Amino acid sequence: MTGLADKSCVPCRGGVPPLDKAQRQALLAELGAGWGITEVEGAAPKLEKTYAFDDFVSALAFTNRVGEVAEAEGHHPDLYLAWGRATVWIWTHKIDGLTESDFVLAAKIEGLTTNSDS
Repeated sequence: MTGLADKSCVPCRGGVPPLDKAQRQALLAELGAGWGITEVEGAAPKLEKTYAFDDFVSALAFTNRVGEVAEAEGHHPDLYLAWGRATVWIWTHKIDGLTESDFVLAAKIEGLTTNSDS
């Protein structure tokens, strides 16, 4: 995929500025198709992607794999699980914005689908 997936998430302790729009767009271009940045006034921008699956069990297995990656990286997305789909939202809560680590996690999650049968 990209060099992002080869990096590790860096814990954010706050006090660092979030990425600006140009930086976010440059990193977004390195992710797989379907990733977007959701921007709602008054809320932090979030990386978002919905994955489609053939059934609930496959979507559940994917969310469990995402959880394993999140634990290993110490960076945890919000997940929505439904029959045949799973949506991932990623942002850095400490700064209420996006950091490079958010894109690193997204790249690692994207690798779960390119390296498996889901």
